[in-house]
Amino acid sequence: MDHADLRAAFARRLSTLYAEEVPAYGTLVEVSRAVNEDVAAALGSDAERLGSIERVTEERHGAVRVGSVAELRQVAVLFAGLGMEPVGFYDLRDAKGAIPVISTGFRATRPEELERSPFRVFCSLLEPADRRFFDASLAAEVEAFVARRTLFPEELLALAARSEADGGLDGVAAERFLTLATAAFALSREPVDRAWYQRLEAVSSVAADIAGVTTTHLNHLTPRVLDIDELYRRMTDRGVEMIPSIQGPPRWDGPDVLLRQTSFRALAEARLFREEDGSVVPGDLKVRFGEVECRGIALTPAGMELYQDLAGKGAEDWALKVPATEQGLREEGLAWFRADGTPVVYEDFLPRSAAGIFQSNLTDEGTRDDDARGVSRDRAWMAAQLERVVHDPQDLYAASAGGGGRGVQGKA
Repeated sequence: MDHADLRAAFARRLSTLYAEEVPAYGTLVEVSRAVNEDVAAALGSDAERLGSIERVTEERHGAVRVGSVAELRQVAVLFAGLGMEPVGFYDLRDAKGAIPVISTGFRATRPEELERSPFRVFCSLLEPADRRFFDASLAAEVEAFVARRTLFPEELLALAARSEADGGLDGVAAERFLTLATAAFALSREPVDRAWYQRLEAVSSVAADIAGVTTTHLNHLTPRVLDIDELYRRMTDRGVEMIPSIQGPPRWDGPDVLLRQTSFRALAEARLFREEDGSVVPGDLKVRFGEVECRGIALTPAGMELYQDLAGKGAEDWALKVPATEQGLREEGLAWFRADGTPVVYEDFLPRSAAGIFQSNLTDEGTRDDDARGVSRDRAWMAAQLERVVHDPQDLYAASAGGGGRGVQGKA
């Protein structure tokens, strides 16, 4: 199996796993598929303007969280075995509330690979060095706790490295790799140390989810839908509690751009807890949710600047500032198009939207001292820690559009 086949098989296995662990996710996938079928029936070939129905229906992005640079490096090795490279840098620490993480996305980078399997993973790294969230004592405890655990077995990492070097795996090796990789993201049944978890939860429920347990797991798995507003309505009609809003650009009469996201609220999941006296008792945690996304056209740097100016504003403001047609976006150099006029799909994430989803599913606001010292982090820092290129999404879109860099594109 080459990387694309491994990627697709892994995404299917994760989807099966997550549906077993979070039954409401199965409902989300079912409703997404029905909405996509209805949109395809109504719009015909226009529904496939941003990808074939087969691609859209199978498309997923996952989200995982790790607690140290060492763990992030291992994640990079694992996903490299699936042909996925780090793309982009996202800092969620300055969002409202306590979200002490920075993130990158792992995905395929070439258009032909994305068409075969667009599976992507949003991976967040806890930042205990940021004193706005962690004092020195608690940070040291977090770092020691994370250093003691093993998220990924050596056999899995060895197979991933072999797959990266050879362009894939065959037969028994491929099966073993997929089995171990899927198991690595399954929810652990090991009892949670309640006192330790609650200490971290007082800082941030995201911090507790990352460093309050001895394993990692899928935080969410996200299908793609062609009409997210209709999906939101249908999920609500089924009695599923959704977060209050859809994150990203507003619904308007112009072309879909960038990324719109929403989710159902984190559900209480049964977990075992170890008390301070050593006893093990049942309880529950609310940390995992079901996200869904609607992807649009990738915007150029100029388009992204306009998006930032319009962030939080409604459809009327968009209609005044954003061209209402693909041709208008292309002529003004605001969006990426190939020479034949085909729009380039936005394949990445939006930090404001990610933070909005996280915030809407937090158990509480947590704590944060804005007078304390933060730590500087950026894409170059992450690349240095990973010892890998962390791609600039705009460079990848330029290449997809047939350009060679960040200049105005699409006017071929």
